[in-house]
Amino acid sequence: MKTTLSPALTVHDAVAAAEFYRSTFNAQELSRQRTPTGQHVIQMSLAGNDLLVVDENLAAFNVSPRTLNGTSVRLNLVVDDPDAVARKAIDAGATEVFPVADQPYGMRQGRVRDPFGHHWLIGKPF
Repeated sequence: MKTTLSPALTVHDAVAAAEFYRSTFNAQELSRQRTPTGQHVIQMSLAGNDLLVVDENLAAFNVSPRTLNGTSVRLNLVVDDPDAVARKAIDAGATEVFPVADQPYGMRQGRVRDPFGHHWLIGKPF
């Protein structure tokens, strides 16, 4: 069996977040389930990588950045045109944390906070 790693992003509105990731980052929805308590669990593929988007469920210790008032995870998205992708995210409602620029560690990279509180480093090596 091949080992894989699939992040699960807990958000306050999984349906809206899935639409944001689809329209902004070209993620594809693979499946959508509802738990017995009503939370959505949406499996997506982003650049060939699995990603779960799930509704917050405090009883199951699944807490969103909104409830935490922050996040401890950054997602690194490597793309051909980080300037265009970051601009598209901002135009769709993300907040710029720092602009895309040439970084001293060999990346052209910036950071946005999506409308659901998750941070995305968007860049490419130069």
